[in-house]
Amino acid sequence: MNRRTHRRAAVLGSPITHSLSPALHRAAYTALGLTGWSYDRFELTEDGLPGFLGGLGPEWAGLSLTMPLKRAVIPLLDGIGETAAAVEAVNTVVLGPDGHRRGENTDVPGMVAALRERGVDRVPAAAVLGAGATASSAIAALAQLCDGEVTAYVRGPERAAEMRGWGERLGVPVTTAPWDEAARALGAPLVIATTPVGSTDPLAAAVPPRPGILFDVLYEPWPTPLAAAWSARGGRVLGGLDLLVHQAVLQVEAMTGRAPAPLAEMRAAGEAALAARPV
Repeated sequence: MNRRTHRRAAVLGSPITHSLSPALHRAAYTALGLTGWSYDRFELTEDGLPGFLGGLGPEWAGLSLTMPLKRAVIPLLDGIGETAAAVEAVNTVVLGPDGHRRGENTDVPGMVAALRERGVDRVPAAAVLGAGATASSAIAALAQLCDGEVTAYVRGPERAAEMRGWGERLGVPVTTAPWDEAARALGAPLVIATTPVGSTDPLAAAVPPRPGILFDVLYEPWPTPLAAAWSARGGRVLGGLDLLVHQAVLQVEAMTGRAPAPLAEMRAAGEAALAARPV
């Protein structure tokens, strides 16, 4: 394989060893017959990002970004997509043959696509647990799906103000409530949990008898106690793998120029990679 036919992509972030992105993207390349493509992972913090980008050659097609790089990369780009600009977060960098760097956000459309795959096209109201970068993406997704109010359950007045600000910016009516009232969120038609591992575990005992839809963005360990309790009550549950696969589908299409990306094969690869990890 010579340099001109070899195309490269990778996921960057810290920590990165847990990332399923290599399994998903490599499965896509195999299914699409892209034998000259490779996809790797690199442990990288904000300080190392400018040097890494500056060292990329013409064989590079794109990058997937995870924390803490989604906002740090923005000043280093030549252009940015509308969704990425709206939520101030880039999780995808598409690299042109001339080195042009364009930032995109596939988390938001990936979340919408994951919900629509499960038949969720509209909801009358929703609740968001948490106030980080994924929560802002959830607000942006709800701008396309939610007809009514979104309530965000957060820790502290600063986070509450941030979430209300995202609502104003994205055109979504957002109210906030303190985290110690988060059990009330579980009665919403759609609940999106964006918090770290363990944060929602105490809420498992508060799942209502007839829950609506839960989208828990974690994928490891899975199911979370909240997701397990939700399913046991007969509620519909989406997990972090649903989001990861759908946003990766959009990344593959943007980086390779091939569409549609193989959703089923990518999901199967993600499930197999998770199943192979030690318990």
